[in-house]
Amino acid sequence: MKVLIKQATIVNSTSPFNGLAKDIYIKDGIISAIADSITEKADTTIEGKNLSVSIGWIDIFSHFCDPGYEHRETLETGAKAAAAGGFTEVMVIPNTNPVVHSKSQIEYIIQKSKDLSVTIHPIGAITKNTEGKELAEMYDMHQSGAIAFSEGINSIQQPGILLKALQYVLAFDGTVIQLPEDKSISPHGLMNEGIISTQLGLPGKPAIAEELMIARDIELVKYTGSKIHFTGVSTKKSIELIAKAKADGLKVSCSVTPYHLFFCDEDLTTYDTNLKVNPPLRTKEDMLALREAVKKGMVDCFASHHIPQNTDNKICEFEYAKNGMIGLESLFGSILSMVGNPSSVIDLLTILPRKIFGLSVPEIKEGAKANLTLFDTTAEFTFEESMIQSKSKNSAFIGKKLKGKVIGIINEDKLALN
Repeated sequence: MKVLIKQATIVNSTSPFNGLAKDIYIKDGIISAIADSITEKADTTIEGKNLSVSIGWIDIFSHFCDPGYEHRETLETGAKAAAAGGFTEVMVIPNTNPVVHSKSQIEYIIQKSKDLSVTIHPIGAITKNTEGKELAEMYDMHQSGAIAFSEGINSIQQPGILLKALQYVLAFDGTVIQLPEDKSISPHGLMNEGIISTQLGLPGKPAIAEELMIARDIELVKYTGSKIHFTGVSTKKSIELIAKAKADGLKVSCSVTPYHLFFCDEDLTTYDTNLKVNPPLRTKEDMLALREAVKKGMVDCFASHHIPQNTDNKICEFEYAKNGMIGLESLFGSILSMVGNPSSVIDLLTILPRKIFGLSVPEIKEGAKANLTLFDTTAEFTFEESMIQSKSKNSAFIGKKLKGKVIGIINEDKLALN
């Protein structure tokens, strides 16, 4: 396959071409030329006003539901959604049926997805069946290709179990991903505990349930010297705790979701079940604090928390709706709308997450394998359901005006254009 990208501004903070508009010629999946003007014939030519290109984006927390919940998503439809969102690589959580807690299940995901345009990295479960009781075969899973370890949409409640897991991954410099929530605090909460939950008559989940878990886990990291990544961080205090841990030299990192930056608990007055997520949408103050944290470099990367739900799990009373929304296709437009500064947003989608999880960082240079995302930072549009490639459509971003549009991706000698 021969692809010619015409006059695209390269957005890559570590590249000598950063900020320059260049032609890029790709042959058989390899960048063969970068120049001011290339006249080589190509199978596909990509050009357009305000076209930008960066190394491929990576998402660190998506649910592709395969095996077991293919009515919500499959590896194939998840990859299509990821490509439409600009992602060339995705880390998938282990909350499938059966749970991804052994080497054979890691190998299943890698083998089944090897011919897709998006590279899929499986995350192994920390405990058997994500029940939080007994450690899973973490070393075997690591040897088979597990990129990290997590309970996914669950979290490790027992400190002793997490302590063992943190000690275990030291043997191969692994990373534990934790969704911070102490479930013993208000286990029946449906949204953030506060003024809005009182007005709506819904039981709340207090911010302290997240903050206590983060404080506890930081102490365990201090004791073990291991690496932990907190995802779905949603409160101002949580960010402050993580910032202090980093300042103390601990191996702690964090990610935020697009919807925690875009929405707050005030948006739940319509009882929109697509906004029922975990951790819940917090106060406006927390939302604004998260945006500032991204701008100040206190957040290490973004995580889509792409959680597909079929219609029956969302078209129902708020109390019975399942948590989660899809997020791969709307991530770039929603974040750029809130945060601005495309260069720093791209760093948080490309270089920083790969460093956290020990992945090699692609390069935009002659002779390098093409792992690229094409986008337009200036395009403004309304996100429509017709744009969604995911099998499920549970997105609260439908109908919202966003800024920053994905043109397509090039990865593994495959081209996927929107």
